[in-house]
Amino acid sequence: MTKTLDTMNAFLDRPKPDVAFAASGPLSGLSLAVKDIFDLAGDRTGNGNPQIYDNAQPATATMPAVQAMFDAGASFAGKTQTDELAFSLMGQNAHFPFPVNSAAPDRVTGGSSSGSAASVAAGLADIACGSDTGGSIRAPASFCGLIGLRTSHGRIPLDRAMPLAPSLDTFGWFARDAATYEAVGDVLLGKDGFGGHLGRAISAPLLDALLLGPAEAAEYGRMLDGAYPVIGAPQPTTSAPPFDIDSLYTMFRKIQAYEAWAAHGAWISQSDRGLGPGVKERFAYGAEIDTATYDDEIAKRAIFRSYLSDLLGDDGFLVLPTVPGAAPLKTLAHDALQTYREQALRLLCWSGLSGFPQITLPLGSVDGAPFGLSLLGPYGSDMQLIRLGRSVLGAAGHHGA
Repeated sequence: MTKTLDTMNAFLDRPKPDVAFAASGPLSGLSLAVKDIFDLAGDRTGNGNPQIYDNAQPATATMPAVQAMFDAGASFAGKTQTDELAFSLMGQNAHFPFPVNSAAPDRVTGGSSSGSAASVAAGLADIACGSDTGGSIRAPASFCGLIGLRTSHGRIPLDRAMPLAPSLDTFGWFARDAATYEAVGDVLLGKDGFGGHLGRAISAPLLDALLLGPAEAAEYGRMLDGAYPVIGAPQPTTSAPPFDIDSLYTMFRKIQAYEAWAAHGAWISQSDRGLGPGVKERFAYGAEIDTATYDDEIAKRAIFRSYLSDLLGDDGFLVLPTVPGAAPLKTLAHDALQTYREQALRLLCWSGLSGFPQITLPLGSVDGAPFGLSLLGPYGSDMQLIRLGRSVLGAAGHHGA
């Protein structure tokens, strides 16, 4: 085992296991960083909590999607930091030095796939895998100037991954360029089962209204202008969702928190786990949600999913800001970060609640910091989204598109 040199706090400061990878394959010559909620054979999985790591046994096998990338020729760059139990969106784990956002060093990386995003943004890895329950691929990708896809729920199995909220958890990855991103998609996703063709861009004014202010709105408009040669002008939908935006956020939050407590509550209740600020309160919130409330939210989620499926049909895709603006400054107080988080989740929860795929593209910047535009497609349209995103990046002159 060796130590990984890292000044970005992206990788965990512990021995790096030797991992075998194929001598040749579609990902040969590319390095892969792995979020510390995914098992690697012979290594302990820490899930962002020192007590878990200290008491863990070495994994007997590697998480299948990660193994598929090693089998395709990717080399192992190291295990990356994650927010505690993956239950945060800012990339600030109380137990570790915060990862550095090399694209905007005075701002957060985003989480919970914080170290993974930091490693790719800094060029310490070509690819990094993570998970997206509430936005943990899309938000860090937008914050750090990367490409990031929340895959269709259930399309990539999550065996040997720490669950947070199983009906919301998905696998994803980061890359700096679209060619690499598509190569990984070919390995992990293969051909889409989706039989339609994405050719009809749709906008939702109530989502565009969640941008932080005039500077963000102006930059979002500029990003749309750059995408027009590929996607055309998105047509605003006149069809309102069956629930308002605050109700959708609350629906997502209750489902996530209930399932998170179901997954981790017994362990948390055994003793003082030293959970960091925000994480502790979110688990406590989940502990108070009863099954009847959860079942009601699940029923409402099915109604929303049906609405979004009808809106998109077999050719539509939603164009939206990934998050409300650039990454928050690291110096913001906890309450201010929480306010940003709640606003961001109102944008991010449409993909989470529906289970539909969403890709964020590094097309813009606000105050010198990255800011992404997203495309959200019907269930199973993941590879079409990746290829559409690559065309958009190419039209915008993005390097590596």
